[in-house]
Amino acid sequence: MIREEVFMKEQGFQDEFDDIDDIATHILYFVDESPVGTCRFFDGEEPGDAHIGRMAVLKAYRGKNLGAEIMLAAEKAIQEQGYKICSLSAQVQAKGFYEKLGYVQEGEEYLDEHCPHILMRKTF
Repeated sequence: MIREEVFMKEQGFQDEFDDIDDIATHILYFVDESPVGTCRFFDGEEPGDAHIGRMAVLKAYRGKNLGAEIMLAAEKAIQEQGYKICSLSAQVQAKGFYEKLGYVQEGEEYLDEHCPHILMRKTF
């Protein structure tokens, strides 16, 4: 529901759900027993790399540091599973958010559907 609201309805993405949902670990953030934020992670392209994706917070709950809390929860779970690197495909408009969490851009911008993205990584 969160991803549909944020990515499809707000941002206009079409290809939101995929087979990775079946194998990924999902993080769900609740406020007063209601889900308001989420992300998922799965094996990245390189050994020891976990890839975080589909990080989203419902509009009414943004600006309250929940996105950072979701990312920290995902990173904790990732480290507990023995991963040493975390990668993500960030929307360019969210680059600063991820930089504050220690992620560094790698490579050039690319389009995912209609939206500019960049690859970012963090080593633990």
